[in-house]
Amino acid sequence: MSARTKARKRALDLLYSADMRQVPVEQLLTVEAERAANEPERQASWLYAREIVDGIVDHRNEIDELISTHSRGWTLERMPAVDRALLRVAVWEIVYNDEVPDGVAISEAVEAATVLSTDDSAGFVNGLLNAVSHSKA
Repeated sequence: MSARTKARKRALDLLYSADMRQVPVEQLLTVEAERAANEPERQASWLYAREIVDGIVDHRNEIDELISTHSRGWTLERMPAVDRALLRVAVWEIVYNDEVPDGVAISEAVEAATVLSTDDSAGFVNGLLNAVSHSKA
């Protein structure tokens, strides 16, 4: 697994955990930063995970608006929490990180949805993210 894939997973874990525990993600970032500092093998993926989460925090309203705009029949609140987190990570990469090709961000999110979420989530995530990607052009 590449360092960026691990970083996406760490960002997803942080976002999901904050959502489920109903705590600010910034609170969990502090704890995770301490863990990363004490575990050098986690450092490579931590830096990009932190960049993702910070980017989502900075652009949360815009990201959620894009998700809501391109979601057919699902409000953010109605989506499974893991799908919300996956979509936020991927939308941030598509819109705010020019270093990651849109196709890579979409593929990584679809793969994660296939493994971590419902049977219908991969198709939903794929369609929504493709719409976001096409709308930014």
